[in-house]
Amino acid sequence: EDTFTNGLAKWSVELESGGTVTAANGALDVDVPNGVTIWLKQRVEDPIVIQFEATAVSAGGPNDHVTDLNMFWNARDTRSPADLFATKRSGAFGDYDFLKTYYVGFGANLDTTTRMRRYVGEDGNRPLLFDLTAPLLVANRAYRVKLVADGSKVQYWSDEQLLFDYVDAAPYTDGWFAFRTAGSHLRFSDFSIRRPL
Repeated sequence: EDTFTNGLAKWSVELESGGTVTAANGALDVDVPNGVTIWLKQRVEDPIVIQFEATAVSAGGPNDHVTDLNMFWNARDTRSPADLFATKRSGAFGDYDFLKTYYVGFGANLDTTTRMRRYVGEDGNRPLLFDLTAPLLVANRAYRVKLVADGSKVQYWSDEQLLFDYVDAAPYTDGWFAFRTAGSHLRFSDFSIRRPL
């Protein structure tokens, strides 16, 4: 878990160009003009439930666009499967095509899409599992997000609503978690990873 009071020691930041990522006073604050991926350094293994609170900030700042509350989980990079951090990535979105991972983009593409993908580690190939036109992000609203990876069961919950429920015949059962966004200002808090009850 991380209460975001002691800096970024548990995280590795891949920043495309400019912006800030800070962890203090109970919040991970991500304020970026382009892409960023923020990896939890610790690899995790099923069964897991990842939970956190997230807010898309709109307060007049240059990056306050209300978009792209995104995340990877159970991720591995096919270029270095045993060690995610042995491969350098730039923070640009296309650089992540080589992952095998689950991915959700909530309110992505300037808050027009909410989608789930299952990356297969191939350049330019990000297979789409679910594509919703709603729900989308609401500015300055705190969302309670829950991700589940439990064998073949892969789920994404938002405020106790099950949005994506996927049964994977060949599941990704371990790997790394990351927050992902682009051109936005997001704030995260109350992050934890637990075993299912």
